[in-house]
Amino acid sequence: MMASAISVTGCSHNASDAKSTSAGVSQAGNEQEILLEDFENASLPSTYQKRDIDINLTKTDGVTQGKQAAKLLFDSSVEDSVLEITPETPWDFTSLGNMNLAFDATNTSDVSVQLYVRVKDKNYQSQLRSMIIPANSSETYYIDLSGEQISRDSGLRADPPAWPSDDFRMPYMNGEKLLDLSGITTANFYISTNLEDKSIVLDNIRARSNPEIDSTYLVGLVDEFGQPAKSNYKNKVKSDAHLKQLAKEELADLAANPVLPDRSKFGGWKNGPKLEATGYFRTEKVKGKWYLVDPEGYLFFSSGLANIRIANTTTLTGVDFKDDAVRYIDPEDVTPEDSLGIRPVSADAQKTRFVSSDLRHKMFNWLPEYDDELANHYSYRRSTHKGPLAHGETFSFYQSNLERRYGERYTESFIDDWEDVTIKRQRSWGMTSFGNWVDKEFYQKNQFPYFANGWIIGDFKTVTADGHGWSPMPDPYDPEFTRRAAVTTKVIADEVQNNPWCIGVFIDNEKSWGNPANINSHYRIPVQNFLMDAAESPAKQVFMKMLQDKHGTIEKLNATWGSSIASWASFAKGYKVEEITDGMIPDMSMILEAYTTQYFDVVDKALTAVMPNHMYMGVRMAAWSINPEGVRAAKKYVDVMSYNYYREGMHDAVWHFLPEVDMPSIIGEYHFGAMDTGLYHPGLIHSSDQADRARGYKAYMRKVIDNPYMVGAHWFQYTDSPVTGRAYDGENYNVGFVSNADVPYTEMVEAAREINTELYPRRFNGQEK
Repeated sequence: MMASAISVTGCSHNASDAKSTSAGVSQAGNEQEILLEDFENASLPSTYQKRDIDINLTKTDGVTQGKQAAKLLFDSSVEDSVLEITPETPWDFTSLGNMNLAFDATNTSDVSVQLYVRVKDKNYQSQLRSMIIPANSSETYYIDLSGEQISRDSGLRADPPAWPSDDFRMPYMNGEKLLDLSGITTANFYISTNLEDKSIVLDNIRARSNPEIDSTYLVGLVDEFGQPAKSNYKNKVKSDAHLKQLAKEELADLAANPVLPDRSKFGGWKNGPKLEATGYFRTEKVKGKWYLVDPEGYLFFSSGLANIRIANTTTLTGVDFKDDAVRYIDPEDVTPEDSLGIRPVSADAQKTRFVSSDLRHKMFNWLPEYDDELANHYSYRRSTHKGPLAHGETFSFYQSNLERRYGERYTESFIDDWEDVTIKRQRSWGMTSFGNWVDKEFYQKNQFPYFANGWIIGDFKTVTADGHGWSPMPDPYDPEFTRRAAVTTKVIADEVQNNPWCIGVFIDNEKSWGNPANINSHYRIPVQNFLMDAAESPAKQVFMKMLQDKHGTIEKLNATWGSSIASWASFAKGYKVEEITDGMIPDMSMILEAYTTQYFDVVDKALTAVMPNHMYMGVRMAAWSINPEGVRAAKKYVDVMSYNYYREGMHDAVWHFLPEVDMPSIIGEYHFGAMDTGLYHPGLIHSSDQADRARGYKAYMRKVIDNPYMVGAHWFQYTDSPVTGRAYDGENYNVGFVSNADVPYTEMVEAAREINTELYPRRFNGQEK
């Protein structure tokens, strides 16, 4: 343990009054500590900023050092509540060597609080961490800002702690991992979109040198069932026999709890009003509320789980092959890498095997030999989105557990068994449909409603030079984009076969239209596109013509923008926007809306041509990219607006635009995760344990169900991420309704049954026909 810090640096206390081994630093052994803020003054320093937050200096609850601490009161009526701690001069932590930022936090609320901490340096770089603080608890939390464990890219979204400690390490969320520790300018403590008033007590913020790293902290993380090897928890599988016993118990439970009695054939509300039956899913507004309507005319609300497929269950093993044939990609492929299922490597290619990452290979306590009966669960990832390995061998512990659970009566019979049990689970848990990204093998089973999906990928031009978000933004004015949209939608149509069980189609995902919270991000697409040569960019040609039609001469454009562009020819070659002026904003907005309109127009025409009976569900806009231009464009073409919204719930301060848009809308992704089952990252929205996950799920769903514009919400995802991170991007989240051993989380199942039992009566005010 660290010695208690008694000195102060960077706050209003006089550092010369402190007792320390050197100015501002206390020391125990080889470990040093600098106390940054203890909240002992009568008021907060004038350099500190508050936004939509009340702060009381308390002398009672949560004081861990001295006589008082800061009680942060979070108001649920506002979107974000922020305390920005800014020292008079930037903090310099270089004297500490490898170090971490720590603080004590006491949650005085009766519900858990997800606290975010964003640390910024003098170079305007920042890093975001987050942690759940359980209800009525008091602990020490830390952010490791330097050291070998931060510099190393393990391929996991969050690594296990690098040293043993009773303190809690805050998982990395996003931003620059290696900040300039010679000048830390701010530390923001905040919460976002909370549904209830909450409070925490903050005390004893300090910078500490790191303890010695455990050299084996990344070794032996995974057991033979793909479970966290270093943790024990309820229903952790101990053996093949134990797995089969848990499966037997679950099957008995599913048989005892079949489909709810108020459901129609397609999952609609059998006890509610019946509208016109068209034979396909559609939408209708009735008595001020938007609804989905099932093929028989019953009112329908889509409650379901997304990503029910094997594709995202593989993890990189640290092995690769010298045979380049394993990395060949057909340019006419319509399925992106992370949506592909198991892709075996040939026996000849396996002969060229080598360990490409000893670090990753040692994470596994067991992997099958190539002649093992479970070796058919090896696959290959030809490219990745992020991580230290650009490609490599993968293994699906989840699929191997399906074979262990069900056996193999014929080739891959365990997949058929899994599909059958999956449908039984959805019905028993009260779900009404699958969410996005369900395996296409479910499409023609005619047992459970689903959404089809596809991506428009290919060698078309882009409007930005780099890959912001998941991928570079496409140029929808390029004829090749139009051709690839037609190719993709034709494949989807062939898979769906005009099936009435298909509710609608999602195309692409979380496109980076621009974040309206920041002007540079908001208009990133036109700004980046202006850098391009119009001769190489169809979009730039269109945007230029729009500006010429509006302003006429380059002189008038310069007068409006406050720019000094030499000529239209100069602009065509490439123009760098140094600053987005007020005069530019109307033109930027005009161009952005034209761009998004063109995108939706191309996709809608391609989909309508081959699937006229099925709804276009849009692109599932990410919460950070819901801008007015994109929303206005989508509204012109989609049948249902779709949003991925990872927050505690639908906050009134965020969704005020829904009445103006007045469209049926759906949440395509949300989740809650915890770390009590040994995974090293909870996910995007955190809970303290499985019971708290269930509480969060119920609160989120009730807000959606009660909203008159919402027609559904889909939890992401069906299974936990692999412990060592999914192969595509390293996500290693506890966000599944089932574990990697395919064992359901009891708390989540019970919560789903509760919510889905009340779903239709709650949604429709209990008014039966």
